[in-house]
Amino acid sequence: MFSVGLFFAVLSALYGLVAGILGVIAVVPTFDLGIIAAIGAGIGGILLAMVVWAIGGFIGGIIAAFVYNLVFAVQGGIEVDLDVESRQG
Repeated sequence: MFSVGLFFAVLSALYGLVAGILGVIAVVPTFDLGIIAAIGAGIGGILLAMVVWAIGGFIGGIIAAFVYNLVFAVQGGIEVDLDVESRQG
């Protein structure tokens, strides 16, 4: 379950990067900040979005893996039939 949570954390952090960039583009120009403050707010906003989304993705991934394992433990899993027939032409 940890590996699924880690995968979703990394994927969500990438989504957070995009959301953070879009959020900074939308919000920072509306405030009258100096250039240094705007850069600091931009970097801080992007990093905060990445961390928050990564934590949410990790928790969501662990919950999804737990539910998946619980359902398939009760249901009996997936059976895959790999019967390969040889074809003679």
